[in-house]
Amino acid sequence: MTSTQYNVRDYLRSHIRTVPNWPAPGVQFRDITPLLQDPRVFRILIDAFVHRYMDPALRPDVVAGLDARGFIIGSVVAYELNVGFIPIRKQGKLPYETLEETYELEYGSATVELHTDAVQPGQKVLLVDDLIATGGTMLAGKNLLKRLGAEIIEGAAIVDLPELGGSRRLREAGLELFTLVDFNGH
Repeated sequence: MTSTQYNVRDYLRSHIRTVPNWPAPGVQFRDITPLLQDPRVFRILIDAFVHRYMDPALRPDVVAGLDARGFIIGSVVAYELNVGFIPIRKQGKLPYETLEETYELEYGSATVELHTDAVQPGQKVLLVDDLIATGGTMLAGKNLLKRLGAEIIEGAAIVDLPELGGSRRLREAGLELFTLVDFNGH
């Protein structure tokens, strides 16, 4: 293998930092910021998504990104695909009329919102976040988009933590998923 040949998944995985015991003891936090800091790595990350969604069968009309790291990836992917971008924000951050969806966290709940005019019925949407853990945030985003009549092509994320059950939960809810890297354990 030459230096220009590599497995994209392994290459990206090697640039994700694991921070032990953060934000709580026993948690192995998967930090994606090193993927964003190096321009070559960032380009490879974005290209991995863009090349997939250039396929006419998977090409979205719009990309929706989940607050907040889904904004980073989703907006750049939308730009590269020449489609619009929709932010799905934490409660109280959007200025216009919104729909909201509350979901359960390990210790409590959270709410995300979407503008009521964000998508038109039948529009094909790619839903993007950085990581799938328990799946609550992405499921809430999916539910908001469905309420507006959108057709969600897939949920896409950089990292999947399959042991936390989120990817299984999302697939059981009818959401196709595409992830680039998975980490066993959390």
